[in-house]
Amino acid sequence: MHSETTSTMKISSVTKIQRTFFRNFIQNKWLYLMMVPGIAFYIIYKYIPMMGLLIAFQDYNIMKGIMGSPWVGFKHFETIFSSPDFYVLLRNTMVISLYKIVFGMLPDIAMALALNEIRSAWFKRTIQTITYAPHFLSWVIIYGLVMAFLATDSGLVNQWVRGSGGESINFLTSNSWFRPLLVLTEIWKDTGFGAIIYLAALTGIDPQLYEAAIVDGAGRWKQIWHITLPGIRNVIVLLLLLKIGHILDAGFGQIYIFLNTRVYETGDIIDTWVFRRGLESMEFSFASAVGFFKSFVGLVLVLGANKLAKKYGDSGIW
Repeated sequence: MHSETTSTMKISSVTKIQRTFFRNFIQNKWLYLMMVPGIAFYIIYKYIPMMGLLIAFQDYNIMKGIMGSPWVGFKHFETIFSSPDFYVLLRNTMVISLYKIVFGMLPDIAMALALNEIRSAWFKRTIQTITYAPHFLSWVIIYGLVMAFLATDSGLVNQWVRGSGGESINFLTSNSWFRPLLVLTEIWKDTGFGAIIYLAALTGIDPQLYEAAIVDGAGRWKQIWHITLPGIRNVIVLLLLLKIGHILDAGFGQIYIFLNTRVYETGDIIDTWVFRRGLESMEFSFASAVGFFKSFVGLVLVLGANKLAKKYGDSGIW
């Protein structure tokens, strides 16, 4: 009798959940419909291609396909970790990524704070348009602009240096200049666009907090330090966690365009290595194994960073 009562309660609970779900679905059907393209995108382009990771454990033959290629276990992973180039490439990738995280996030936040302080609507829109525009330029165009300014013989900067009695500086072929050049060009390209998220977060701060601070005699700097920055702290942490998850993605498009043989020592990264061996040499299994390694490292870093963020009082990603 007791078991029958328990079963009846479970069935009733499930039925109630189903009714609630269908009622919610009907009430918000247009919102669910708007989710369909996004869900379809991730299923088609993110989850289904994961089946291709199987070739990391095979000697993949394009004629035989995934099902016909022989299995070799962890052979390609052993090749990766035994390669003398791998640890140099890993160091370069992580150093460039860390430079971009450390020096790339601060300008985004500073730009958002500066735009938030502008009271003139037309001036604010003008500055936003000017700073957003470079984001939509390709790295090929940006490299052309960099060449116009920094080329050893014809660049405007080196012409000015020679005109001042100095010697030309090899900006584009110097190991000491290559990483700073990557960081500076990415800051110029993406700072305006990166500030958008912070500007959106700033709109969620209660204006009454600023009014109370003014009554208490707080100036603009104290308002920024004690109200604005704490108000967007969760967004800063969230974006930092996402960047940490992509720490092995140093920016293939940019580096591939800027890279040359003279700066391989500091500029060659995992992605350019994979491109040469995976596409140019057609070692698809090797390239897939490297991609698998990168994804695994990214997952571990995101999980660890998210746990630390939640431990110290932030909401994290989930």
